Amino acid sequence: MNWTDERVELLKKLWSEGLSASQIAAELGGVTRNAVIGKVHRLGLSGRAKAAASPAPRPRKPRPAATTQVMRPMVQGNTALAPVVETVTAPEPEVAADPIAKVIPMGGGCTILDLTEFTCRWPVGDPGKGDFHYCGSRSKTGLPYCAYHARIAYQPVQDRNRRRLAR
Repeated sequence: MNWTDERVELLKKLWSEGLSASQIAAELGGVTRNAVIGKVHRLGLSGRAKAAASPAPRPRKPRPAATTQVMRPMVQGNTALAPVVETVTAPEPEVAADPIAKVIPMGGGCTILDLTEFTCRWPVGDPGKGDFHYCGSRSKTGLPYCAYHARIAYQPVQDRNRRRLAR
């Protein structure tokens, strides 16, 4: 398609009126949006008329009520082996739990060389110290930890959220 003088003048007029390149291409016929953009660029047309602004700003949606933020202690570094300290504000109702839930295993501990697929791999102590060892109690089937440490390691999301809100 050739750009004739009449078509170029019509392009300039429509561009200054603020029409989009797609609208101008449809008005001219036989030309694509990209061809219009290319011609506008080659002609050096820049100052366009601004499209009419919306008559009134959109109303904003009301924000939900502010929730109270839970203050958490500041922690630095790796806390995987740090002792778990929880403050309980209100006693939680006891659910029919098995007796193992209240028994802390007192296995003699074992080194990494003594671990098998049936021993608890819960680390006890600081790995950089000489008294570091693993729990060594009998592990639950299919898990790397004994019943007690499995309860610590695998907490259901609902329980974690409840504890977080209780703090």
